[in-house]
Amino acid sequence: MFGFISHKVIAQKEVMGLDSSYGDKIEVVYNSSHWKLLERLREKSIEIMDALAFKGIISGIYGSVVRGDVTPKSDIDIIIPYILSSHSIELALTSSGFEIYKRIIAQATPNSTPKAHIFLDIEEKMCITFPLATFRALEREFYKFGGYLEIDALRVDNRVPGCSKRLMLIEPTEQGHMESSIHYREREVARIVGISLDIIRERMRVLKRRKKVGRTGIVLSVHLEQEETFENILRKLAASNPIIRRRLKNE
Repeated sequence: MFGFISHKVIAQKEVMGLDSSYGDKIEVVYNSSHWKLLERLREKSIEIMDALAFKGIISGIYGSVVRGDVTPKSDIDIIIPYILSSHSIELALTSSGFEIYKRIIAQATPNSTPKAHIFLDIEEKMCITFPLATFRALEREFYKFGGYLEIDALRVDNRVPGCSKRLMLIEPTEQGHMESSIHYREREVARIVGISLDIIRERMRVLKRRKKVGRTGIVLSVHLEQEETFENILRKLAASNPIIRRRLKNE
């Protein structure tokens, strides 16, 4: 049976007069099924990143696969954090035997960078993302917020701290991980994860709003047909869409 062996509150304190759950630090111990799932997800991640690296493409992976707190619903999210020809990325994947099931151009907000998403499975659980314009500093840090590793560190089974969508700090241990709320601990969390206060505050704002109003919409989501390229579709979108045009002009 998949799951954690135990959840144990190991420390508790009052934080600014709030409920003590804000200060709880919980030890989570993984069982054998959890370790096997994590191993499978990491092996598949390395396989994808190896295919890219073979063609000289540097990528990273972020999220629960990096931290270790995976579930059967966990995705493999790989990021190429710089502009690169989409043809070279797709060729690296297909020449290594991967099938491309879906390709999307998406833009989250009017000021955010348009991004390409390539899905390698029908359930859309394995995704490679890359920017179609230069990432801004805060956008690059988004991926470090959840925990980020490149292939060499993943290959030697490193795990690093990061923050989950539940706004919990996940700190890997030999037995599993420690988890604790990031609320009212922004400076400490920034130091532990190695990110700025700005990205923590931004992610807290976005994720709190999502929890309150449900999943928020995005400015743009365009599905590409088989014969279309990301670059050509982006040019057409920029010609007709002032939001895209404005973001590209501010490169």
